[in-house]
Amino acid sequence: MTAWLEIRSVGGEREAEDISQEDPMRGKWILITLAGVLALPLLVAPIVLAPGREPADTLPAAALDPAEQARMIDAMRPPKRARPAIAIITLNDATEVADLLVAYGILRRADVADVTVVAQRAAPVRLYPPKISIEPEAAIHAFDERYPEGADYIVVPAMDPENDPFVMDWISAQLRKGAKIVSICNGARTLAAAGLLDGRRATAHWYSVRQLRKAHPAIQWLGDRRYVTDNGITTSTGVSANIPLMLALVEAIGGRDAAEHVAGEIGAAGWDARHRSSAFQLTGEHKKTFVRNKLSFWRHETIGVPVAGNVDEIALGLTLEAYSRSELARVMTVGNKGEAVRSRHGLTIRPDRPIESAAVDDMLAPPPSDAPAMTMDRELARIASRYDRHTAAIVALAMEYPWAPGYARAAGR
Repeated sequence: MTAWLEIRSVGGEREAEDISQEDPMRGKWILITLAGVLALPLLVAPIVLAPGREPADTLPAAALDPAEQARMIDAMRPPKRARPAIAIITLNDATEVADLLVAYGILRRADVADVTVVAQRAAPVRLYPPKISIEPEAAIHAFDERYPEGADYIVVPAMDPENDPFVMDWISAQLRKGAKIVSICNGARTLAAAGLLDGRRATAHWYSVRQLRKAHPAIQWLGDRRYVTDNGITTSTGVSANIPLMLALVEAIGGRDAAEHVAGEIGAAGWDARHRSSAFQLTGEHKKTFVRNKLSFWRHETIGVPVAGNVDEIALGLTLEAYSRSELARVMTVGNKGEAVRSRHGLTIRPDRPIESAAVDDMLAPPPSDAPAMTMDRELARIASRYDRHTAAIVALAMEYPWAPGYARAAGR
């Protein structure tokens, strides 16, 4: 028995020695395997995420029946006053920058109505995606005191959250008082959340329609139209539909000549409701570009956009929106000592940082005041040159803008 224990003891020591000799080698193989697993995505990603074919030009939308367009304009006519009262509602916490600024710039330039930016509180309204804020021109209670019978129009930009109870209740109350409601882009989400689109034909940003269709089956979603009017409510597609929508509203209030005058000043070619919805879909190439830009941290940069007095609201809103959607640029609005400025048509805007201390990688030129409706074409061409055309294509997709990169190249823009 003793002999057997001695043999087991000796055998155990040898076995332990063999294991101890194998452990370092086993550990090395484990480390090599883990390193391979971690390195594989880094090796494969450049191949999988490599840019594919150049983005194609968006095919033009089919022409719209003039009679249909005329019916939409008639349906948008002022319901009460010869010179209507328009309230652009905002949410103090977060309101979409281009939705608000473009609508304000066009309506104030047209001067066919009394336009007021309102908010629940007489406090700054934070805009997004980039950090910038504006001062509302009236608190909602003050607007209600001034117009106890209600506004003629309520313009609804996208807001976050989309289902703020106060905002939804106030819009619903204005509709009951006879106001016509006009939503921009995902402002339709607020109207849908309030139940105001049930039983109506409507549209919204292309990416939201599928979700809204499931959440609100009573809404009749209409494709191939930049804006849709039904029983006192007008909805529109993505951010870039803002310009034709506001020009249509100007025509409904002030007539065709008024709309043509504003369109000529801002450089807009037309404003009917034609649209090609099928051109706006999230393809595999778009997904690759989003992921590639997110992961390419060495390409990320902070760019400054100067905000000075008399800045054109349309050009500013579209410029901020475009670069913010690139997934490569962090946009910082800067101004002299960070002080608030008055825009071209009197809106008080406060940039995010003083230009003197803003830490930016590059400073863009101030948004131009000439032909501001052409800002998208100009900036998409610059984004394509600065980054690449695939990045410009996802910006156009996010803003639902019918971009033609081939035309932009031929025009030298």
